[in-house]
Amino acid sequence: MTLSLVLRSPLSSSDNPHPLIFSSTQLLKRDSVNLLLEEIYLGHQRLLINMQASRARLLKEYKEVQREKVADPDIQLVCDDSNIFKWTALVKGPSETPFEGGVFQLAFSVPEQYPLQPPQVRFLTKIFHPNVHFKTGEICLDILKNAWSPAWTLQSVCRAIIALMAHPEPDSPLNCDSGNLLRSGDVRGYQSMARMYTRLAASPKKG
Repeated sequence: MTLSLVLRSPLSSSDNPHPLIFSSTQLLKRDSVNLLLEEIYLGHQRLLINMQASRARLLKEYKEVQREKVADPDIQLVCDDSNIFKWTALVKGPSETPFEGGVFQLAFSVPEQYPLQPPQVRFLTKIFHPNVHFKTGEICLDILKNAWSPAWTLQSVCRAIIALMAHPEPDSPLNCDSGNLLRSGDVRGYQSMARMYTRLAASPKKG
């Protein structure tokens, strides 16, 4: 059974009423639409608040990066001129590793929910490492996934990646060839391949 609500226009007369009739179904649909519009509006407001907080955090990190350029010569972080959510970094290969002497470029894509969510980071420079996908540059690092904390910064993420370069985890490989060499105990073979790719892809151009 459908109920109807009759609304009389103030301009109508008793002799010639022009009622506006809304069924209960129509009223429910109207309420649903209003609720949906309200949810969309609130979601948009939350997104704007998150973006403002994220921008403020990234601006703070940018200022800190400028101060730390001399203090941390192994990392050079640069923000895109037109998009504060896009960054690149140049990191020096850690000493006493096959990556020593190389300079590796990283690309950062920062989400609008940062720092509540981690940035997406990948190697642009080819690297032979168990925890880095050889083709895409994707990095397998817990702090970029389930172990992320808002206490991390882009600068500290770079330090964590340098530490990973020095201490690979072959049991969770993205590069199976590299991981298999280490798991089989062929450290010399791994280091030889990693050193070769460092020379080919990450050595600074002379002249």
